[in-house]
Amino acid sequence: MSKTIKVALAGAGAFGIKHLDGIRNVVDVEVVSLVGRELDKTREVAIKYGIGHVSTELADSLALAQVDAVILCTPTQMHAAQAIACLQAGKHVQVEIPLADSLQRAKDVVAAAKQSGLVAMCGHTRRFNPSHQYVRRQVASGKFNIQQMDVQTYFFRRSNINALGQPRSWTDHLLWHHAAHTVDLFAYQCGSPVVKANAVQGPVHPALGIAMDMGIQLKAANGAICTLSLSFNNDGPLGSFFRYIGDSGTYIARYDDLFNGKDEKIDVSKVDVSMNGIELQDREFFAAIREGRAPNSSVADVLPCYDVLHQLEQQLT
Repeated sequence: MSKTIKVALAGAGAFGIKHLDGIRNVVDVEVVSLVGRELDKTREVAIKYGIGHVSTELADSLALAQVDAVILCTPTQMHAAQAIACLQAGKHVQVEIPLADSLQRAKDVVAAAKQSGLVAMCGHTRRFNPSHQYVRRQVASGKFNIQQMDVQTYFFRRSNINALGQPRSWTDHLLWHHAAHTVDLFAYQCGSPVVKANAVQGPVHPALGIAMDMGIQLKAANGAICTLSLSFNNDGPLGSFFRYIGDSGTYIARYDDLFNGKDEKIDVSKVDVSMNGIELQDREFFAAIREGRAPNSSVADVLPCYDVLHQLEQQLT
């Protein structure tokens, strides 16, 4: 590999742009190929970020000898097959959350990664947000023990739009995408696997074909519990908000920011080299490639999350 890691990014939408912005801050990494569904729009993004190669087909990027690694920000339903294609083409791969939309497909990616010997990572961003890193360090130092996590994941998506309010070509999913963040984070922060999981869901949207409201309860082997409320019907403050209730205090995490139980902001600016969780996620990916090691949030590391999601899906069908 050359000194500079050459990257192809697939998915030139809202989340792909978040990655492009983060990668700009990482030295010796260059995005050399951009893949998008609509060529003209993809070319506009490529020009803005100085990317030389543009295509509507991932295979075109995988055929480029200069490409060392691929970041997939494509629709959920494509993640597993595309991740496997990248690995089979000899490219390191980071696939955005979720790894797959079924347990079997997630297992297929893990098997392909093991066979390839390449770095294969899934973008479980909450592991990297400075707010959640701070709480994890408090737990690791013995200063804080999680007794309960209360999480709200709320959006307003009664029509098929993305994070920028633009029409989306695919349908998002509360369980296989948004719940994956919390299921993984809960076990990761507690340092204890999920041993019990329950779920209920509201009515299925007649056009989108998905449940718009969902409630999930989790219990870890160490006794900690988690309550997760998810909605695509919420016409109010949007996003995910995490409340950690512990034996020595309460923390409220709002993406990269952290507050105590009195809603007083905690300075987490020194937790890591950036206050951008997506950038920190990408930095871990590139560091793992350079150091020849498994990354935090490797596909094998996050597989237990998809086992729990599978269990929950069985309850809902």
